[in-house]
Amino acid sequence: MSVKAQPDGYHSITPYLIANDAAAAIEFYETAFGATELMRLPGPGGKVMHAEIKIGDSPIMLADEFPEMGIRSAKSFGGSPVSILIYTEDVDAMFAQAIAAGATETKPLADQFYGDRSGTVEDPFGHTWTIATHTEDLTPEEIDRRFQEMMSQMGGG
Repeated sequence: MSVKAQPDGYHSITPYLIANDAAAAIEFYETAFGATELMRLPGPGGKVMHAEIKIGDSPIMLADEFPEMGIRSAKSFGGSPVSILIYTEDVDAMFAQAIAAGATETKPLADQFYGDRSGTVEDPFGHTWTIATHTEDLTPEEIDRRFQEMMSQMGGG
């Protein structure tokens, strides 16, 4: 019997987050984004060696930082250059829920030229999340036209 290269329920790319307190991060993601914990492997000193959660239909892996092994959290670097985007049915509700859970708004909710309504938050662990609802199906040409309009209004086009 052959084993699948990509397990059922996983996508070809799965984020793996390192947190300075993975147990607290899991609780935050449950409260802020409605995450479901799938599994957790405890490590020494109460740290999380590996855990998996699911937000919507997407799994995310996470673990505590272990600086002695070169595994550091976003907080250790002063933030992360990587952002995760969550599509949800009600962006306004999830955005408010994330803020109430302790996230910090970094970009307010707004209707975007490319057909999404979105806003961005930073979680207490240094990770950035853009929360969005797709509101319009647009052609690449319409997106480009709107982008050019936006850039000219900003003085950049």
